[in-house]
Amino acid sequence: MDFLTLANERYSCRSYDKDRPVEEEKLEKILAAARLSPSACNGQPYLITVCRGDAAAAVAEAVSGPMMNRFAKDVPILLVISERPYVASAALGAKIKKNDYRSIDIGILSAFIVAAAHEVSLDSCILGWLDDMKIRKICSLDAPVRLVITLGYGNNAGIPEKKRKPLAELVKTVE
Repeated sequence: MDFLTLANERYSCRSYDKDRPVEEEKLEKILAAARLSPSACNGQPYLITVCRGDAAAAVAEAVSGPMMNRFAKDVPILLVISERPYVASAALGAKIKKNDYRSIDIGILSAFIVAAAHEVSLDSCILGWLDDMKIRKICSLDAPVRLVITLGYGNNAGIPEKKRKPLAELVKTVE
């Protein structure tokens, strides 16, 4: 599959088949791709915590709220993405340039995860609505949780229509 096809087909799934588990081989492929994602100074300043069973159910509650992410209770795997310290060179660069490279790296990691999930026929959704302290306790983490990614088989009948801004509103060329 070429990348433009993958980008067009991949969507944020909000309806999962709770009775269909994710095969270990597929999870391993996704995590292998995540490991290869680029990061500032190759620091990889994050931890991926794989939650299944009771842990997944507890994390699902911690990402749900009134009218928010109620579908998470049906997801077999939730990946919790938390921060880890910068490597020294990235920390120095972040301070000098006043740029949050760790958040950028976590965003890139998440893009690799959801693209790899689609490539192995799994659905996903990146969640930023979460209760950091609850998830830290559930997962025994000592650093901030930044995102949670759902992984599973969706119940959707097809790819929903993508609503995106026209390219002219997103791209500027200067010479």
